[in-house]
Amino acid sequence: MPALRPDEELQRTVAESARGKIVACDSAYDVRAFNRGRDVMLNASYSGVLPARYVGRHVPRGAIGVDCAIGLEAAGISGLWYLEALGVPAAAADVFTVELGRGESLYETGVVSRLNEDARGRGVREGMSVREAAHLMLERDAPPRSPDEIDNREVVADGRDGRQVVCLDSIALGRPEDRGRNVLCGAGHCGRSAAIYLRHVAPLGFIGSDGGRGRDDSGMAGIYAVEPDGLAVATVDARTARMGDGHSTYADGTISAVNAVAEALGVAVGQPAREAAALMLDA
Repeated sequence: MPALRPDEELQRTVAESARGKIVACDSAYDVRAFNRGRDVMLNASYSGVLPARYVGRHVPRGAIGVDCAIGLEAAGISGLWYLEALGVPAAAADVFTVELGRGESLYETGVVSRLNEDARGRGVREGMSVREAAHLMLERDAPPRSPDEIDNREVVADGRDGRQVVCLDSIALGRPEDRGRNVLCGAGHCGRSAAIYLRHVAPLGFIGSDGGRGRDDSGMAGIYAVEPDGLAVATVDARTARMGDGHSTYADGTISAVNAVAEALGVAVGQPAREAAALMLDA
């Protein structure tokens, strides 16, 4: 897209260090090649895929846009994961905390509502000011990791004898220390392929997604396949929690199916996943 104004009008520096600048723009179209790998760009556009294309082609050090109330099918923030695929830490500000179309507003009053994992790896969190988030992106580098090293593993509850409830992206990412000890909350479907990983990891309990159930309830077939192994497993309704995000399984999910082992512990359809995990932990 051709520039309608000179670069010095399109971009205004709001902070600077030896590593680069934090730059305010009114639009995602205003990012330039000279920002590549150096500057954190604050743009007062929505954070969808189209703006992300214009930001991402120049691969800045970081990017923060606006969530525009998330929108239908999360279109207002879908570009966060487009940028994640390019290795760009990105976040979106709550639209009610900023002025759309004025980039400086993000730095002055913006509050982060959503972010990608590259941003999280630099210390950015939901509810943080955009100002603080931008400085973290500018000054911190995430440690280099291959895709199979990224599991977003986090302990969210502790039980007796060192037991824990642990969120992670997939049962395939379980560890030896989980065997018979931890309740895992994953975010992949629980079809028959999940049974292989469930048997391999053999956690104290597991809660995954039903993947939208699928034909013949195939998205939950794996939870019944491991009943003979004595594994307590349940699924959450994919409409209640984000697939691929074990934290959402735990915090947002509603149980949609349980196997006999989990049912014997008191886990029931319609229960919040957080409660189901607590029952498994106390087994």
